Amino acid sequence: MDDERIEPPLTGGERETLRVYLDWHRATLALKCAGLSDEDLRRRPMPPSALSLLGLVRHMAEVERSWFRRVIADEDVPLVWSPDRDFQAAYDATGADRTEAFAAWEAEIAHARRIEAAAPSLDVTGTDRRSGTAYSLRLVMLHVIQEYARHNGHADLLREGIDGVVGV
Repeated sequence: MDDERIEPPLTGGERETLRVYLDWHRATLALKCAGLSDEDLRRRPMPPSALSLLGLVRHMAEVERSWFRRVIADEDVPLVWSPDRDFQAAYDATGADRTEAFAAWEAEIAHARRIEAAAPSLDVTGTDRRSGTAYSLRLVMLHVIQEYARHNGHADLLREGIDGVVGV
């Protein structure tokens, strides 16, 4: 696997560091999925868990959409695979289409980048319509980074269970 991820800066400013770490984690999930067949991406190699790499891609599309579009940008858009806000629904990739999942994920990343770039500072806030809780862009970026970090750990194990490939 070619690793073309851009390493985060060692001395960058806060926003640049958050932006590059987020992109590094996005690229890590893509790298974990690289070179696999549709069947492999849907494979659940760690029973009894129903988790698959394609399920992780779908879940992260929902995470990006929820935090950046729904909270920070206040867009009234439904979730794609989790209509009842049950993010577990996105994990079920049994009949999922690879092209659709990756297109949705990549589109949500593009929206997130646009929303982040347009924000004048990390102090910009958005509100979760359900709870009424306000979140800063800074917290959203940190939260999405930790979501990717946690799920990239899962992706490491899933990929190893599929074809033995290890490492970040």
